[in-house]
Formats: sequence, C-alpha cells, structure tokens
Amino acid sequence: MIEVSEKFKNAVRQNTRKYEWYGSITTKAGKVHEFTAKDIVKGSGYIKWQCCSNTEIELGTVYAAEMGISLFSEIDRYTLEDAEVRLYYRLTLLDGTTESIPMGIYEVSEANRKVRTLELKGYDHMLRFEKSLKLESSSGTPYQFLKAACDACKVEMAQTVAEISAFPNGKTTLGIYSDNDIETFRDMVFYVAQVLGCFCQIDRYGKLVLKRYGNESVWNVEQKERFDSSYSDFVTRYTAVSSTNQISQTAEYIAMEKDDALTMNLGINPLLQFGLKSVREKILREILTALQKINYVPFDSSTIGNPALEVGDILKFSGGHADETKISCITSIECKINGKMTLKCVGKNPRLASAKSKNDKNITGLINSVESGKTIIYSFVNVAPFEIGQSLMNVMDIDFTATEETTAAFQCEMLLEVVKPDTGGEPEEGVAAEMELPELSIVYKINNETIDTFMPVKTCLYGKHVVTLFFPISKVIENSSNTFSMYLKISSGSAKIGEAQIRATISGQGLAAGLGDWNGRININENIGNISITDVPFVADVFKDTASVTFPSKKTQGLTQTIGNIPITDQNYEADAFTDRAWITEILRTFVLTSVRGNPNYNGYVTVNTEERFMLRKRYVQKSGPKSLDHGYAEDLVIDISYFTKVDGVEVNGYTAAVRPQYVITAAETSVKFPDTITVENGFFELKAVTEQTQEAVTDEVDEGFLERTTVDISGFDGVKGVEFTL
Repeated sequence: MIEVSEKFKNAVRQNTRKYEWYGSITTKAGKVHEFTAKDIVKGSGYIKWQCCSNTEIELGTVYAAEMGISLFSEIDRYTLEDAEVRLYYRLTLLDGTTESIPMGIYEVSEANRKVRTLELKGYDHMLRFEKSLKLESSSGTPYQFLKAACDACKVEMAQTVAEISAFPNGKTTLGIYSDNDIETFRDMVFYVAQVLGCFCQIDRYGKLVLKRYGNESVWNVEQKERFDSSYSDFVTRYTAVSSTNQISQTAEYIAMEKDDALTMNLGINPLLQFGLKSVREKILREILTALQKINYVPFDSSTIGNPALEVGDILKFSGGHADETKISCITSIECKINGKMTLKCVGKNPRLASAKSKNDKNITGLINSVESGKTIIYSFVNVAPFEIGQSLMNVMDIDFTATEETTAAFQCEMLLEVVKPDTGGEPEEGVAAEMELPELSIVYKINNETIDTFMPVKTCLYGKHVVTLFFPISKVIENSSNTFSMYLKISSGSAKIGEAQIRATISGQGLAAGLGDWNGRININENIGNISITDVPFVADVFKDTASVTFPSKKTQGLTQTIGNIPITDQNYEADAFTDRAWITEILRTFVLTSVRGNPNYNGYVTVNTEERFMLRKRYVQKSGPKSLDHGYAEDLVIDISYFTKVDGVEVNGYTAAVRPQYVITAAETSVKFPDTITVENGFFELKAVTEQTQEAVTDEVDEGFLERTTVDISGFDGVKGVEFTL
C-alpha cells in the first residue's frame, strides 16, 4: 500500500467522497501537456496491475502495468511516440484540504485520433527490460544482477543493496553458464526474483521494486464498500518447492515435514543449474520458508475503491458472507478512472495437490523425453602440459550424465614424446643394445574405481609418438552422473605431452546435453617424485600428506604437510629439498562482467590495475559539502560504510578550497594575517565580541539648535546586541 496519511484513509472510507483525476503528457521533445478531470472522456480510463497469472500464485513475475485513457485534446498524435503519461488522484479530506497520490508513469504505445478525442494506451517501465541480452556466463549477487539490468535498461531501483540482501538468498553468489535460455534482461530479472522468493513491479514513481508475499493485513474491506464479491471455500498454501535440474534431467524436490498442500514449481531456472546439490537445496529451502506466509483465500470483488492499494497488499474482509479470520492477497487490480475498482486473489485448491495439471504434465513429459535419436558428445582438451614419470599421473577427467540406461564409447588421441633417461655419461659398447625399451602403461578409472580388466601397455621407441585409444563403456546406470579418468606412467625415462595434445571424447545416445563447465567439485592432485640415494639401501616410513582448508574464515590458512622420518642405520645420505606450494583465496566480493566492447563501465567496487586485471577498489575519495553556521564555516561529510566488509581508516588529505581548518597561534607563526574583526588573545582565531570605531559626526540643521548625526554600518556583523556612544 502506497504511503498515505491517516486523514486520507478516513476520507476514503466515507460514504461520499470528493476527488479528481488529473495528469500530464510529456512528449519526447520535452513539451508538457497538462489535463484535468474535465478533459477525460467519461468511462474511458482504466489502469491494470497484476503479479500472477489468472490461475495460481507465481514467483519471479515481471508483469507490466497497463493504462488506457481518452482525452478531449487537440494534441498531434504523431508527437506522442514514446511520450510519457503521469496520472494523479487528488482526494478532498474531511478538513477541506486535499491530498494527492501518484497513480503511475506510463509510456505511450498507441495513440489513435478520433474526431474530438485522443485515445492513448501505455505501459510502465517494465517493458524497458525487453532488451535483448546475450549472456555467455557470469556470476554475482542478486543485487549486482538487478543493478546491471537496471543500468542497461535505464530503470531506477527502488531498493538498496542492504534491502535486497535481506531477501531469502539475497547474499548468495549466483552463477549463469553459457547454456541458458535468458534472451532478454526481463528474463534475467524474472529468474533472479524467483531465487529471492518474490515478484517484481514498477512502483508509482517508475522504479523497479521487489515485493514479498506477506501475512499482515494492511486494509479491511467492509461490506458497505463492496458491490459484489465471491470467496473460495479453501485456503491456498504451499508445503513444497520443485526445481528442474537440466544436467540430470530430474526434478529436485524440497518439502516441509508435513507435505499436505501445493507444490511451487520453479521450472528450469538457469541460476539453479550448477554447483553442489547441497547449495541448490539450501536455496530451495530458503524459498520454501518464504512461501510459508502464503495462506490466502482466493476472492473476486468489486469495490468502491481505494487508489492507495497495490498488488501484493494483504486484505481482510468483514461483514456479509466474508470470513473475518482469513486473509487474502491482491494479485490483480483493475481500477476504472471515475469508476469501480475490481480486486482479485488467485490460488489453487490444496486438495488437488496430488492431481497433475496440463502444465505439470507437459513439464513431466519434457523431463522424461530423452533425445534418443541424437548422439551426445562430451569432449576434453588438456590445457596444461604433462611430464609422465614412473608413477601414475592423472591426465584426463570427463564428466558425463546418463538420463537412461545406455552405453557409451571413449575415444582418445595423444601426441607425446618419449625422452631417454639421463645416465650421466656415455654407455659402454653393447650396453645400449641390451637396454630395455620403455613401456607406456594406461589405466582407466570410472568414478575412482580402476578398470583392471583392460589395461593397455605400449612399448615405445625414443622419440615422438601418436597414441590412439578406444574403450567401450557398458552398462551406464540411468539418471547417474559419472567421471571417466585416465592415468599414465612409463617404465623408464619420461614422456612429455604438450598443451592441447590430448583430444578425447565420450559419446553415446541417452546422455544429457547442455552440461556446464564445472560440476561443483574441486580436485587436488599432488605428485611426489622418488628420493634417489646412491647405492645405499634404506627404509622409509609412509609419506603423509594432509590438506586443511578453512573457509570462509577471513584469515587465510595454508596447506600443511607432514613427512615422517627416514631412518637409515649408521649411514649418511642426501635428499633433495621438497617444494610444496598452495594458494587459497577467499572471494570477498564478486562482480558481473559484461560483453561491452571498448571501455565498459563497471560498478564502483571494481577497478582495473596497470596490468589490466580486475581488482576490488580499496581506496575511495569522497567530497564534503559546506554547512551553514551562525559564526564561521563548516564542512559536512557523511560516509556510508554499510557497503564495505571493513574500514581500516579515514584519511583527510591536504587542504582544499572546501576545507577551512582552525589554526593554533604560536610564536613561530608571526606571518599569519587576519582582519580587524578577529582576535587571537586565547591562541585561536575568534570573532571579536566588542569592536570600536571612531567616526566623525555630521551636523544637521533643525528648527532650534543643532543635531549631530552619525551612521554605523553593521552589514559586516552577524548580529549586534547593542551600541555604546562616547563623546
């Protein structure tokens, strides 16, 4: 409900009221045309708002408000392209004063001229988000996504970052990958609002606002204010949330402990497709918690109207056949200018929760339909070089998902070079011929389980080789996510594989398409080479290597590694130094990268350093403004630190024209000049409380005698308490 005074609420409840509709039309050229109630054709004007469809309550909706009006006006209709219409409602209060409220800002989409009237139809700023968006991949908080959309579409946000962060999942970092169905900024705003468990509207001032479903009544509609009404005999409520995961082609279902009501189906949300399953479940749980406030009785009622009501407001009905103990939510409003107001609340019956609607069946059919006629291919290319030694090294991992029980095929081709071992000198005659050629061993693993029934081995000459591999993967389980890995080792010498020299694929029918680049897992591999000790037998304890990661603690802790003692009885030995490095960086803030060419503008938290890398800005400069005082001058500056995780300090650099510091007078500062109205007796610059001036009087002639006259100029003083004259 828009903010109005108590006097307005009292006046709008009266049996009779005096009110007036008026507004203005601003053309694209900036010309303003005012109109009043006399210019509005009777029965022609209307405004429609809604936040849901005509059947059920929804999340994330981005409906635009519609306005239609006919005016007695001679305005040229061709000048009204992209013109802006502002409507207002003025109500006369009981004390005779008036109070006006805005009824919205609308951009003209149609202008039709009749003989005497001009017909206009317009929509609010929600249509500005119908701007094409090609988002390959990105990540950020909900506020950053919304701010990026508003900046790109020139729509103001009505809420701050702190208010958006207070929503469910408001502080969660969200990710969008290349395979998504986001085509416009309106789509992106829809999906973000869905994650926040709310819906979107353009408020009466043309700003984007996100609203949550509540349970506290803001207005009671009495029987005398209703022309007709109908109420459902059930209460709409939700006890479960369902979201379709495109990777596994399954529906992720989160429910309350007692699941006996409706399920909110979120469909395929690109922001809920990737990452760990536990993270997605946490997001859905937050949405389900927000839905517990929905406990509404659907209704349809025609009322005398309260122009201050908005969609999302909670109402109570009293009198007649209404149940005063129940609440309802306004999901659509149709306001007739100078006429009635129709209010609606939609919702499904929880008793039909077990029955599938046509839409539900279509979604289920879409999930169950597998692209059986298509062959899906997962590919892999190594991005880093490898040097294969005498221990197994992981060189490849391919993640694939099966939507039905099927088979797949692994194919790979590698380019590698086998290098002779360094013997430290020339081999003796006949020894080179007896040296065994190195053998390259290949080990396959599926889900970290070694396939010991098929382990290829290749005998290699020293030099460059092309290795071609094939392995059929049988009995892939239905609705399973799998990882196929390949390990290599060589018996002697070493094998070098360059960057992008491993090209591998897994292909088959019944596999899921459209997988992202990351499945939510972090794999850390570490290889410790041999410790060579010449001609000395020794016994070594087990090597222990542990990794400890604390996140999201502010203090970064490194990896710790423990290597046991190596006892060698009465013998000296030498061992090379162990080197182990690890970096763990905590993400303190994220930002959205755009595809704008040239020099794109990012938000104020991000800067580009001299190496053209994105960095969080650590220093901020703010300018103060002058503040009026009775005596002297002051500079006023308020620094908002709610955006920052912490503030190390505030520094005032130098003195500018906007800063007037106070000095302490010392004996060394004899060159300081000050006017006669300033005293320094107390060691500070101070205005003199008493000033003396000697002036020569002017003699004026009067009827009898003489008059001495003097004029005292007080324009240089802020105030004068008294004037004393001495002769």
